[in-house]
Amino acid sequence: MTIQQTMSEQFVDQAKTLRDSDAFDLQAVHDWLNAQGFDYGSQLPQIKQFSGGASNLTYHLLYSPDYANNDLILRRPPAGHKAASAHDMRREFNVMQRLKPVYPYAPDMIAFCDDASVIGGDFYLMQRLRGIIPRGNLPKGMLLSKEQARSLCYSVIDKLIDLHQVDYQAAGLQDLGKGQGYVKRQVEGWSQRYIKSKTWNVPGFKRIMTWLQQQQPEDVSTCIIHNDYRMDNLVLNADNPGEIIGVLDWEMATLGDPLMDLGGALAYWVQADDDRLMRMIRRQPSHLPGMLTREEIVDYYCEKMGFDRSHWPFYEVFGLFRLAVIVQQIYYRYHHKQTDNPAFKHFWLFVHYLHYRCQRVIKHSGIK
Repeated sequence: MTIQQTMSEQFVDQAKTLRDSDAFDLQAVHDWLNAQGFDYGSQLPQIKQFSGGASNLTYHLLYSPDYANNDLILRRPPAGHKAASAHDMRREFNVMQRLKPVYPYAPDMIAFCDDASVIGGDFYLMQRLRGIIPRGNLPKGMLLSKEQARSLCYSVIDKLIDLHQVDYQAAGLQDLGKGQGYVKRQVEGWSQRYIKSKTWNVPGFKRIMTWLQQQQPEDVSTCIIHNDYRMDNLVLNADNPGEIIGVLDWEMATLGDPLMDLGGALAYWVQADDDRLMRMIRRQPSHLPGMLTREEIVDYYCEKMGFDRSHWPFYEVFGLFRLAVIVQQIYYRYHHKQTDNPAFKHFWLFVHYLHYRCQRVIKHSGIK
């Protein structure tokens, strides 16, 4: 192993010790894989668990290197999860399997199981994409120059552009979503979700929801959208961090308006000159010197895609509002004692902040 390989190894994303509460019958999964013809012998794999993820659980299964497909990721719903679990896992598996031939950054799928007798619910396995996942901060000791950060940023946007340019009909993915009319459905759907999850201590968002309804443009096009596109859902080449080798977490992928996808992505994009509250919720290293600003990303994306950016304030406000709804839905569970996770205690304050951000964008847009 070279010195460079040794240095890059420490930055590779690693799973952690399996939480007892999330354990499952590993022997049953091993036996099921053998029954599917994978022939992993009798030795069980090592198992660890990736932290994070609010919906589905992610595990690392490592078999002996003597076997093909020895480095696996297993995804399943949390224990006790019943609602639409079969749909969720099967759909995510099918999306990636069908997308892989036309979008090489999707992971390679291995197997899907809908036999509840194995571990109590659906699960799937895919090949692990071994590399760096850029979370809130880069791995300890990893540094990017201003030029490297800028290059990485362009790569991040280019991979989204590549996805939006996939011929979904040729890929057989025309049944992935309803397509045309996406903007209208999203404005109505997220407005209803907010109304249902509102608590007494957050804004009503009535003006924001009315503005979105009145200002919504027609869909600019219909394409495959990721719907949760962030740097912490990307995998970088450990030996060349400017190269993206994978895109993860496809459970919300659908057919929709590409500018809505960009708006949702940029709601999470925290830049270096943002205020303190925005910087507190940063989940990706978008603040590094050299990273593009949100405005620069919109300009670059629209030029590459041939879109008019005159309606951008709508997509920016929608992205912020959608994030506010997501945060409020989480806080609603805490408020009604459906979870006691202390991390959610002050989420209502961030809902206020996102309300302020929406108002500010509307004011600066000059669109009444």
